[in-house]
Amino acid sequence: MKTIDMHCDTILRMMEDKENIGLYENDFSIDIKKLKKGNSLAQFFAMWVDLEKAVNSLEVCFEMIDKFYIELEKNANNISLATNYEDIIKNHKEGKVSAVLAIEEGGTIKGEIHNLRNFYRIGVRAITLTWNTANEIGYPNIKEDYRDKGLTSFGEEVVHEMNRLGMLIDVSHLSDKGFYDVSRLSSKPFIASHSNSRAMKNHSRNLTDDMIRVLSEKGGTMGICFERDFLGESKNARIEDIIRHIKHIKNIGGIDVIALGSDYDGSHPNCEIDNIGEIEKLGFALKDNKFSEDEIDKIFYKNALRVIKDVL
Repeated sequence: MKTIDMHCDTILRMMEDKENIGLYENDFSIDIKKLKKGNSLAQFFAMWVDLEKAVNSLEVCFEMIDKFYIELEKNANNISLATNYEDIIKNHKEGKVSAVLAIEEGGTIKGEIHNLRNFYRIGVRAITLTWNTANEIGYPNIKEDYRDKGLTSFGEEVVHEMNRLGMLIDVSHLSDKGFYDVSRLSSKPFIASHSNSRAMKNHSRNLTDDMIRVLSEKGGTMGICFERDFLGESKNARIEDIIRHIKHIKNIGGIDVIALGSDYDGSHPNCEIDNIGEIEKLGFALKDNKFSEDEIDKIFYKNALRVIKDVL
């Protein structure tokens, strides 16, 4: 089965690494060899910036994007940038994994719409509107008093401009009110790149049943996240907990809303699916739980590919 994973932090790990380990082979959860083993159609690479630590968030993001492109150039025979559906199909025919460039922190555009457009021009196709710090766009769900605060007027402008450009709006981390603002304002499907079910694990990073229904009605997807804190009470990220979330989400929003958003290299270790090369473990578990081949394909790549085609 093919795979599309809508979120990883591997470039951050590579930026932090002191031994200059590259993307082709490393000790992280994602590298090209593991992506090939996992039959990856496309991997979203998030450029994560911590607003509270970065002196200049825009510059830090540019440095990460430069690292991303350097690795693509070094490994051009195996992986290539994809900015739309057609790129993904073309790359697959050439035997290459597609790399989708994403940003995990809308604050990197620093309240300037021209920065958003310039990010688009250099290949960015998905932006998580907030991380865990309030920014010019809106508020994260990290604090209780943020939950009922929605998008700013600039945030509303960002939604409209991302729709116009053809960029994926990512509501993972966004406040509950912000989620509903996006659902009201966006004319195109949007995503929660790495979020699970709040009914299955009461964590603010997960989506409520009503949010899941709304996301499904809008034609969007939510990437099942392998972070243990969003799955259950175990110190390990267990496959049985991943399945439990998937079953519930299917019952609430239907099979078409479910995708993969591992959060590899940005989440706690000790996942039963240790890396993207072992993703077939989830496929086997879904089969054991009576999911059909078509349902598994939708979860693994078809739903994400549909949204990419609709938006990009």
